[in-house]
Amino acid sequence: MWKALTTDSILTYALLGMTAVTGLVDAVSFLSLGHVFTANMTGNIVLLAFASTGVPQVSLAGSITALLGFLAGAAVGGRIMAGASAVVQLRAASSVFALEIVFLVGATLAALGYSAVSSTHFLRLYAMIAFTAAAMGMRNAAVRKLAVPDLTTTVLTLTITGLAADSSLARGTNPRLQRRIAAVVAMFAGAALGSITLRHSVFMALAFSVVLSSLCSLALLISSRLPCARNAEKE
Repeated sequence: MWKALTTDSILTYALLGMTAVTGLVDAVSFLSLGHVFTANMTGNIVLLAFASTGVPQVSLAGSITALLGFLAGAAVGGRIMAGASAVVQLRAASSVFALEIVFLVGATLAALGYSAVSSTHFLRLYAMIAFTAAAMGMRNAAVRKLAVPDLTTTVLTLTITGLAADSSLARGTNPRLQRRIAAVVAMFAGAALGSITLRHSVFMALAFSVVLSSLCSLALLISSRLPCARNAEKE
């Protein structure tokens, strides 16, 4: 079975797994870290606007921390990926994803004993926001460079738009239909898993994100050693 797999097929599965991690991380950040998004910056910018106008229960400091952490992570990821040729892109991306895991582990350790209702956990709160945002920023920089259609791993707006705009009802040909649906399902599943595990602890939810990210990174490392047909996949 493994002999039949190519770089493209494993990469697709790995990025779908990372899409699920996004759902997990945003479930943690929004539900337990003060109504902030650390993976979805579109949502975070909107929350930042709400907070700046005095909307209660939305943290201005939290949203700013998430944005700055994401930008810093994206800068690091972009620097690692800069100049990487098609031949070494997956290896460079593997390095970025390894760093993502390191930062997710840092956030997970900060979550040990964390309670959202305790004011004594102020530093842990912002450490988790910063670490998860930086991790997601790094990943986004790498995924952007890989440029796999319909698998950005953090946003679904264009994917869902494509489902409708390219559908038979719109006189389209339904390109990459299974991949698009899988991306939506993966995000939903990750967010649902995050919501469920948060009933036990933030630590457990973040630990799941570390495990899943590690498995995806391992799959990516394997894919870099298999026959590559990525150019045929891109449009």
